[in-house]
Amino acid sequence: MTHDADLAFAHRLADQARALALRHLAAVVIPAETKIDGSVVTEADREIETTLRSTIGRERPGDAFLGEEFGAYGSSQGARRWIVDAIDGTASFLAGEPEWSTLIALEDHGTVALGLVSAPALHRRWWATPGGGAWSRSIDTTVVTPEKLAVTTSAALKNAAVGIWPPPHRLTTAGRTIAAAVAARAERVLPHVDWTRTSVPPFPPLKPSAGSGTCHGALLVATGRLDAFLLLGAGRWDLAAAIPIVEEAGGAFSELADDLLIGSSVAVFTNTRLHEQVLDVIRSSLTCSPP
Repeated sequence: MTHDADLAFAHRLADQARALALRHLAAVVIPAETKIDGSVVTEADREIETTLRSTIGRERPGDAFLGEEFGAYGSSQGARRWIVDAIDGTASFLAGEPEWSTLIALEDHGTVALGLVSAPALHRRWWATPGGGAWSRSIDTTVVTPEKLAVTTSAALKNAAVGIWPPPHRLTTAGRTIAAAVAARAERVLPHVDWTRTSVPPFPPLKPSAGSGTCHGALLVATGRLDAFLLLGAGRWDLAAAIPIVEEAGGAFSELADDLLIGSSVAVFTNTRLHEQVLDVIRSSLTCSPP
């Protein structure tokens, strides 16, 4: 299977997801419930995931599947696996805000070989394949020429713009330590909050966003509007689609977890000149912090 064929298929999956999501948005009431982890899930999340899983099973019967709502499906021995987050940013979706998206990735032998992010309410789509560059284009308009993405060339963290998510009151102690250390060394941080704070703020901070829910900040790196983005405590479905988009835009990605023993992963998206600086700050912050 070629990258071109897989990418065309991913776009068709995104079109399916878009049609279903917009149909649910048009309803008077969108059924929703709170999951064990405190996040919200809707009937739209579930229908999109099952529909895309069914399409993949029918048209790519040898490929496995991983979704946020229903987990893994297909042979764990398969070399290829599609990873889907049906609606990333479900709270925004329910609130009628445009910053939600569908995330679609293809993993081949453990490496993400394709990433696509579709934000229907913002009429925008981002995608990348290895060696094919990272691209974005409008949807629902007559202008369909894609734009090539590129990261910044900032070389010093002290001059960098950094996004961090989620906000401090939703982080572990170690997560706040990491966020505060990076924020203290950057020139500008989004959101601009006290990253050591444990209480819930009176007004929730806005996420640094390119219109795609949890992976929003990674797209800001890929489009050159942030120098770096840290996402703490994300699932594989939150990250996979963004990885090739940032890397093909000239950036770098690392996920730190087991070596830091912080209880959750830290996903780091940056341009290549800042990457080791940010990783050094993260590791040093935990080494120097009290037990």
